[in-house]
Amino acid sequence: QVQLVESGGGLVQPGGSLRLSCVVSGRFSHINVMAWYRQAPGKQRELVAKISAGGSTDYVDSVKGRFTISRESAKNTVYLQMNSLKPQDTAVYYCNAVVAGAGEWYGRDYWGKGTLVTVSS
Repeated sequence: QVQLVESGGGLVQPGGSLRLSCVVSGRFSHINVMAWYRQAPGKQRELVAKISAGGSTDYVDSVKGRFTISRESAKNTVYLQMNSLKPQDTAVYYCNAVVAGAGEWYGRDYWGKGTLVTVSS
């Protein structure tokens, strides 16, 4: 059973920073793409940032230059460093990973339960 557990959310003032972490645990062969999504109240879930197994990254335009995604493969962990936070960044942030089992090349999607980020003065 593969599990993803996020941490690091909370309340921060506009202009502040937070660092989210997500650890993948369980039995698996390897992890392919890892990503962070978010869902604000009344809105659809959107992709914030993703990182390939090789380290290539991609970001939604609204966070470029402010957020940085990274991964630490030895710890099966993905991070999201969020700087210059704005009220519109308020959302539940979800970790996503494509995890391959034994004998699989690509694998399937797994999701964390989410961590709330609130940006407010």
